[in-house]
Amino acid sequence: MTTPLRLGIAGLGTVGAGVVKIIQSRANLLAQRSGRPLTITAVSARTRDKDRGVSLDAYDWEDDPVALAQRDDIDVFVELMGGSDGPAKAATEAAIAAGKDVVTANKAMLAIHGQALAEAAEAAGHVIRFEAAVAGGIPVVKALTEGLAGNQITRIMGVMNGTCNYILTRMEGEGLPYETVFNEANALGYLEADPTLDVGGIDAGHKLALLASIAYGTKVNFAAMDLEGIERISIDDIRQAADMGFRIKLLGVAQMTGRGLECRMTPCLVPAASPLGQLEGPTNMVVLEGDAVGQIVLRGAGAGEGPTASAVMSDVIDIARGIRVSTFGQPATALETARPARASAAAPYYLRMELEDRPGALAKVATVLGESGISIDRMRQYRHDSPSAPVLIVTHKTTRDALDHARAGFADTGVVAKDPVMIRIEMV
Repeated sequence: MTTPLRLGIAGLGTVGAGVVKIIQSRANLLAQRSGRPLTITAVSARTRDKDRGVSLDAYDWEDDPVALAQRDDIDVFVELMGGSDGPAKAATEAAIAAGKDVVTANKAMLAIHGQALAEAAEAAGHVIRFEAAVAGGIPVVKALTEGLAGNQITRIMGVMNGTCNYILTRMEGEGLPYETVFNEANALGYLEADPTLDVGGIDAGHKLALLASIAYGTKVNFAAMDLEGIERISIDDIRQAADMGFRIKLLGVAQMTGRGLECRMTPCLVPAASPLGQLEGPTNMVVLEGDAVGQIVLRGAGAGEGPTASAVMSDVIDIARGIRVSTFGQPATALETARPARASAAAPYYLRMELEDRPGALAKVATVLGESGISIDRMRQYRHDSPSAPVLIVTHKTTRDALDHARAGFADTGVVAKDPVMIRIEMV
């Protein structure tokens, strides 16, 4: 009889319970596809008596995930606890030291400690698989490490946080302000315990950092990510973008340039008719561009019990089949340290600012833009009842460095009431 692959699962929240359900309900199918039975030996979570909608009676219980990771009767440690440090990191390190393969959905841990963990696992002849850490049920990690391994990846783009996409599309569809939809998303349970992880772009930035490492053979460097969340996006921004044929998305872009690796997760205007522009609700989309394959668009559920558990199981089945792939697509010791680069490619930008309502205010702003080498494509001023006047400007193609120079100049004019909102227009 073929030896079963024995799992230890740490973390029995939505995803962990989903994994248990799949293994319990599809045992025969999984064995056929894996070439061997998949069994659960033991589990661990913070609370033993919680009703998770699935029976755990057949499994041993470990209060300490490190003890679970060190058990002699498991082959694969499945880490679904989350958190960049603490129990998740300690248990993962213990599993590697004990000679286990690791499957994880923990993008924060890998974005910060992935290089060290990968080196340790690969030195011991074991693997870390993390399909579930990026874009939920979308098999984008496997697409990069396997399906597109013969390509030089020229660009990665994506909407990788379903909560942000839900907020932005809900604001547009219902004409609601950001604060209202934020509170609604929180009530629905869409937001992390620390909402900044979602709306601040951090969660999506972790995912992009991992994909960039695979695509460009570089060490994960989340600290170099250019991050900006959606907190300052107003319903007026969304309406004006729609008038111009665009929609606002929290968009991740990674590409290797002559100046280094450009990695940014920021709000962008994208054409409404593009695949990214048509993306609605809490859905993710990743666009991969390779020199041989051209453009590949992957779309699907970016979170939730079923999609994320599905991704976990794809990694478990690969291990059962004997498929061994380096954590980031090539040996961790061969990964290079990339030189971080800011967005250098010129693009048009959308600017929204509040100007003091007095003569010459617009002229001062136009002068600062001109001195920064930025030309204006169009400008619009709105009726207002307040002391400051809302002004919208769309530039011709320019660089972020030029805009930063202009931003500093605005502060010296005495007519710009608030720090302006600046959003890149990305033609995709």
